Parts: sequence; C-alpha cells; structure tokens
Amino acid sequence: MRLTQVYSTLIFWQTLCEGSVYTRELHMSDLPSPSDDERRLAELGYKQELARSWSGFSNFAISFTIVSILTGGLASYGIGLANGGPITMAWGWPLVSIMVLFIGMAMAELASAYPTSGGLYWWAAQLGGPVWGWFTGWFNLIGQIAVTAAIDYGAAIFTTVVLNVIGIDIGTDRTAIFLVFIVILVLHAVLNAIGPHLSAVINNISAWWHVGGVAIFVLVLAFGANHHQSVEFVFTKTVDNAGVGFGGVAFSFLLGLLHAQYTFTGYDASAHMSEETHDASRMAAKGIINTIVVSAIAGYLLIMAVTFAIPNLDDALDPTKNSGYPVIYILENSLNSFWSGLLLIIAAIAQLFCGYASVTSASRMLFAFARDGAVPGSALWSKLSAKRVPVNAVLFISVFAFVLLIPSMLVPAENAPTAYAAATSVATIGLYIAYGIPILLRQVHGTRFRTGPWQVGKWYRPVGVVALIWIVLISFLFILPTDDRGYPWNSEFTWNTVNYAPIALVGVVGAIGIWWLVSARNWFTGPKRTVEEAPDAGGETTVNA
Repeated sequence: MRLTQVYSTLIFWQTLCEGSVYTRELHMSDLPSPSDDERRLAELGYKQELARSWSGFSNFAISFTIVSILTGGLASYGIGLANGGPITMAWGWPLVSIMVLFIGMAMAELASAYPTSGGLYWWAAQLGGPVWGWFTGWFNLIGQIAVTAAIDYGAAIFTTVVLNVIGIDIGTDRTAIFLVFIVILVLHAVLNAIGPHLSAVINNISAWWHVGGVAIFVLVLAFGANHHQSVEFVFTKTVDNAGVGFGGVAFSFLLGLLHAQYTFTGYDASAHMSEETHDASRMAAKGIINTIVVSAIAGYLLIMAVTFAIPNLDDALDPTKNSGYPVIYILENSLNSFWSGLLLIIAAIAQLFCGYASVTSASRMLFAFARDGAVPGSALWSKLSAKRVPVNAVLFISVFAFVLLIPSMLVPAENAPTAYAAATSVATIGLYIAYGIPILLRQVHGTRFRTGPWQVGKWYRPVGVVALIWIVLISFLFILPTDDRGYPWNSEFTWNTVNYAPIALVGVVGAIGIWWLVSARNWFTGPKRTVEEAPDAGGETTVNA
C-alpha cells in the first residue's frame, strides 16, 4: 500500500475517533470539489442524479451498520452454537474474518476503479460483458432482498422480546414476531423516503451506537454475569448436530461458519453509495476495508463475551427453553432483569439501524440496475423523488423482503427458525456469488484493468484467488441441510428440516438463465450512458472515447 494511502487511512481513523459526522471528517479544503466526482461519474457514462452529500465516514457507517455485529452476530448466533458449538465462536469467527478481508480487498480495488451505484453488476459488465452483468446483478438484487428480510426478521425477534420486557405484552409467538416484522419494514421504507441527509445522519449515529453497544455488552457480561465458562470450555467444547454420517464435528463446524459469514454481508453498500459520497473512488474502498476490520475485532469481543456467559449449554441449545434463539436465553439467564433488558434494547435498536441501512443500500443497487434497463418496469424503479431518493425502489425492496419470509408463517411453529436460516443462507450465497463474479473477471482481465486510487498492486492475483476459493467453499456448504432428516436418502426425510437455499438457488439460476436466453440477451446491453461528455478540471467538456 502506498504511503499516501497509509496517510489517508490514518486521517480517516483520527477523524473517526474524534466523532466526525460530516464536515469534520476531513478538513473541507481536503475534500475534492463535487465536479471531480461528477467528472469521474460522467467518464463512466452517468450524469449526477443522486444527491452527493455523504462524507467518507457516512460511507463507512452504512456498511458497518449493515454488517452490524449486534444483528448478525446475535440473531444468527444459534446457527453457530448448534453446529460446532463454542469452538465455532472461538475459532470460526477469526477464520471467516481473515477470509472476508481477502474478498473485501479485491472488491475495494474494483470500487475504487468504478465508483458507481451499480457496484458489483457494473464491474462485471465492464470487465466481462452484458451476460456477466446480468447474472451478477440478479444475484446481488436477490441477495439484497434476502439479507434485508433476514435482518428485519431478526430485529423483529429482539424487538418483540423488548416490548414484552418493558410491559407491552404482545406475546412472543411467531404471529407476534411476524406482525412486528411488517411494522419494521414499513418504518424503514418511510424513513428512507424522507431523504439522503437523514440517511447519513442515522447511519453516523448507528456507527457509534454499535461501537458503544458492543463495549456495554462486553463489560456487563464480563462483570455482571452470574456464571462464566472456562477458557477450556470456550475454545475446545464441541457440538455435533449435523448427524449426516460423515465428517463428524469438523463438518458441523464448517456448517456453523454460516453464523459469521452471514454477519459479514452487506459491506458492498459502500460501493452502492458511491454516487452520493465525496471522493468516492477512495472513500468507497476504505469504507469496505474499514468495515471488515472493525467488525472483525469488535464482533469477536462481542461473541466471546456471550459465549463465556453461557449458563448451561444443553439448555441454550434446547428449542423448548431458548425459543430457537440462544442469545436471548443466555442474557435472560445470566443477568438480572435490568441488565438483560438493557442489552436486549441495545441489540434491538442496533438491528433496527441495520435493517434501515440495508433498505437504503438495496434501493440504490436496484435504482442503478433499473437505470440500465435490467429490471421489468425499469422506468418506475429508477425514478427519483423531489429529494432525489429512489422511493419506488425502496418500496420494491420492502415488499419483496416481506414476501420472502411468508414461509415462516406456513411451516409448523417449531420449524419457523428453519425459514429464517434459509433466508440467511439465500442472502449469504446470493451476495457472495455476486461478490465473486467481478473478482473472477478481474483475474481474467487483470492486464487491461485500470486501477483507481486504492489498489492492492501486484498482489491482486493471490488476493483474488484466495477470495474465490473461499466463496466457492461457503456457497457449497450453505446449500447443505444442517440436519440428517433434510437429506433425501434418509428414511426419516422431512420437508420441515430441509435447507431451502439450494431450491431457491436453482430456481433463481434457472429463471434468470432462461430469461437471458429467451429474451434479455436481445435487449440488455449492459450499462447505458446517460451523458456523452465529461467536464474537465477547468469546467470545459471532453468527449469520451
């Protein structure tokens, strides 16, 4: 990494620690003039339509909020605890963090070179042609919808518990949770429609809420828990619930990595907010990297604090005692009512922030994809409101997130967590396939790829290879059933324990593949230029080749 990159990163962290929100993140004289960003955007073929009002800190904050260690780290904690057990927390989180950093570095280089809201699909179309952009875009869009659904459903679970704790008795059954889920989706849609300035403010607050929330979690659990497990328990205790007849606890541990891997989704938001960020070719890349690093460290402290506080492992894994969500059981049985209630409130609010940010990011991705004519009704989804917000795209994301989790109300109540786990799998697989395609194309077309200000230099090849190997591995793992009854060859096979992610994946690939062959290849030509000339530094225009 060049000295200038190191220096600018230090400036970023200095301002982060000082509590910058917008104008204080960098001295105003250090910010590029809006025309610099607009000129680069015009070179890529687009005029400035979205409001470019976000700082680099705000760009970091939205990705950090979507990754949200207080959301994925807690809501999906039971997936890891049931598959591998405490060792999944102790060893799985660092493993996933390192692998994700390789993916993040590869993506950050692309985000720096191509700072557009289209992000992943735009990179793929630029490097490989329309067909690559088509498949990447649809994987990304479906992953965005699934992750929004999973985030808001997880938030509904914690919010429902909190409402009951503070005296608003609505019950904790899945009907109550689903109704709260609907209310949260509506709230996020309405807030997103208000304007980009509010989004920046909310995400800035959210970043500090997450940092402060993790600190409170760790301190309360470290000094206030009724019982603490031993170091040996946390780092060596295993749980093997896969029961598939091969691999033993090692296979179960691999399945449990979904906990951390699902948490580390959504950092592509920094790329999708490029057209609203100052100095986007640098800040979007830094937003991706800093999100992964901060989330890795703070997230590990959080889940280790929770794991050390497990009062009884068997009870934490018992659906009749944990309602399918071990973290809630651990907090309620390790702390008094005041402290457990406080931590649940902190987590619930963090998850509300997370879902809000996810809708923001997903709507920008849809806006850009529709702007290039790839989505039915493109003119509607790419339309901006008077405040330059893609309100229709916000509604699209919210409605389909709701539709995706309708199955959670159709399966037997005891299997409702299966629907949630399937949503997390679909989100993780969809997003990481979308992450992987442009990284692969960067490897193929490495010699003619023009890097931006942020780059990994000659290391792009090993970084990309490691990233791709990991994406292939996790995509295979997360389509496998986590229960032996989910395998068709088992005489006790039941649809209630099937992992629906591969069914959804095959359906998606088949549908968008057929659509491409039958129709889309005749009209989807990749990114469309909305401007033919880019202003030069002196305010004049130059014609792009």
